[in-house]
Amino acid sequence: MTDYHDILVRPLAGDERITEIVLNRPDRKNAYTQRLCDELCDALREFDRSAVTRVVVLTGAGDAFCSGGDVQSQEEIERGEAHPFGHGLVMRDTGHAVVRSLLAVAKPVVAAINGAAVAGGLTFALACDLRIARRGARLGDTSGRLGLLPDEGGAWFFPRAMGLEAALRMSLLGEVYDAADAQRLGLVGEVVPDEEFAEAVRSLAVRLADAAPLSASVVKRLMRGAADMTLDQSLDALGMAVDVVNRSEDVAEGVDAFLHRRPPSFQGR
Repeated sequence: MTDYHDILVRPLAGDERITEIVLNRPDRKNAYTQRLCDELCDALREFDRSAVTRVVVLTGAGDAFCSGGDVQSQEEIERGEAHPFGHGLVMRDTGHAVVRSLLAVAKPVVAAINGAAVAGGLTFALACDLRIARRGARLGDTSGRLGLLPDEGGAWFFPRAMGLEAALRMSLLGEVYDAADAQRLGLVGEVVPDEEFAEAVRSLAVRLADAAPLSASVVKRLMRGAADMTLDQSLDALGMAVDVVNRSEDVAEGVDAFLHRRPPSFQGR
């Protein structure tokens, strides 16, 4: 497994089917830089190519998930000033690259929100498939407090997650919510007590790892693509997908397990 500087990559609780990626800049609340983003994108590509791992859990070291871009990084500031369109190019190669990489992963991705997920950190979480947060976590958009924009994709993700008015209120007022309010607003799917967080994350990841890999990948593609389709287009895409999936060994295994009242053992074939 590749050694990285700003992230940690390891099996979760010793389960080789589950890859845990930890943003590892706790002294900076896991604020991202070019190096962190490059490493994260590389790790996501490696995960997606793996024949062993089925689920990735993205989380943060210390008491934060991710606080967005590192606005104090002198290297990032100089990169942004070095070109007439430098700030846009920096965003393309950092936050935008991570969002695209997360969305491109064919396997399930879980955001385990262990602490603050704000600004670009919230966008990273929303680019994952499922979000689980500990009760002490806080989520919101603080970019406007600095006169910045929700430029990691927040302008696209936030209204889709919580509705336009709620998204505008969050970004225009720089609001940050506790985990319970974030769940009510649609930013996170599950909130658990702090002391139960690690086990709840593990349990969710194991359930996803036990699911049929081929089906999970196709469901992701169909549901994400459906947002830009009419119902007829979605039904046509589903019909073609069914032709492939229903002939798979996993479906035969699932049906046989159901008929014989035993747990299925899916192999992704």
